[in-house]
Amino acid sequence: MIQTDHLILGTGIAGLRAALGLAGHGRVLVLTKDQVSESNSTYAQGGVAVALGEDDDPALHLADTLSAGAGIVSRPAARVLVEEGPERIRELIAWGIRFDREAGRMHFTREAAHSRRRILHAHGDAIGGEITRGLLSRVQGTAGIDVRPFCCATDLIAREGRIVGCRFLEHAENAEKIVLARTTLLATGGAGHVFAETTNPTVATGDGIAMALRAGAALVDLEFVQFHPTALALPGEPRFLVSEAVRGEGAYLRNAAGERFTDELAPRDQVARAIFRENLAGRGPVFLDLRHLDRKRVRVRFPHILATCLSRGVDITHALVPVTPVAHYLMGGVATDLHGRTSLPGLWAAGETACTGVHGANRLASNSLLEGLVFGARAAEAMIAEMAGEPRAMPFMQPAATAAGVVIDVESVRREAWEKVGLERHALGLRSVIERLTPIRDRPESAPTDRAAAEARNVADVTWAMAVCALFREESRGAHAR
Repeated sequence: MIQTDHLILGTGIAGLRAALGLAGHGRVLVLTKDQVSESNSTYAQGGVAVALGEDDDPALHLADTLSAGAGIVSRPAARVLVEEGPERIRELIAWGIRFDREAGRMHFTREAAHSRRRILHAHGDAIGGEITRGLLSRVQGTAGIDVRPFCCATDLIAREGRIVGCRFLEHAENAEKIVLARTTLLATGGAGHVFAETTNPTVATGDGIAMALRAGAALVDLEFVQFHPTALALPGEPRFLVSEAVRGEGAYLRNAAGERFTDELAPRDQVARAIFRENLAGRGPVFLDLRHLDRKRVRVRFPHILATCLSRGVDITHALVPVTPVAHYLMGGVATDLHGRTSLPGLWAAGETACTGVHGANRLASNSLLEGLVFGARAAEAMIAEMAGEPRAMPFMQPAATAAGVVIDVESVRREAWEKVGLERHALGLRSVIERLTPIRDRPESAPTDRAAAEARNVADVTWAMAVCALFREESRGAHAR
């Protein structure tokens, strides 16, 4: 049993920024189920959107965010994002994080549904890795923050209606342990691996959302899953994200006949469904075409994408690039206020795990990294304020005996999620998913004995919740197509 003041689950950008905000205000323990650098944040390619350009301002960024979100963005949350975003980016620069520059000035590019060139990037197409590197370095050099990798959280612990920590499995011993904390932050990232087709790393199994669901926290907007239009589609190869910034720099989408069939800079949901329907109508496969772009510019701007595609036999400067839509980002999650508070006392959430309403029904490109920074910082402030109140006694607990869990065929669940809770949903398919997974959710309470079992349980729980939400919303809106 471990005791701490502040517990953070996850080492993506939201969790790391929160840890830095909490430093000096009690002991901070950060648990992550894999190596510390393994997160959706690390793999982010395109950039971070922020109104820092000479022709830009937060009001324009706000308007674009509201427009992309298909009418249900929380205006207060979006205003916080765009108005506090510039300060968070200046903070990163002061901490030594290096954004790409041209002629000594920060270089901005443009992505779909943005009215200005406001996307900052790093190392061409490795923004997430650069920000994560800088934050991790700072966290690991800060006294009072303890980061423990390969610790898989399995369930939140509640006492008298308050979250007081979590249970977790430590890989080295594969034994259940308990950590008790005065405040707990879920920053476990997204749920791309609920689906068979995704570019998310394998750690993205919706863990925080599933734990919150089982603990009784309110969830919201789980029907809004963003499917990225363009992942490299080669037989037998894992899907690799080809950033939207490629289309922002002028790449075309062509069907098998060589025809352009959509506005490449339309919102992601529209582009993804346009590709889906080309394939459905037999006009696929679909390709990205960069052959008309300056080859030197492509090499400088997209070195990681170029190298990865080359390693798989595709030279993006000379050949058409076969692409397909894939699950990419979850707009919904654990419902929070503007300071990361959930519906359960003692529990906060930030980043892709959380839902402030800032993305509405369709996230504006490159708003996610900014969201992690802004709301990770805000959650830390609220957690500090909580500590300043009346001291709470830490409950003593004995670990409960582990019961045998239900064996879940996780790959079949992921295939069914892709087919029935994917780009286009139908009532019959959604009901069949719910009927299949309800008995699993109604199983006797049990604790997983290893990471694979924990992830399988989380995938099943999140898939069930997504299907329930998608069945309830009968209209088509944003990323949700009925």
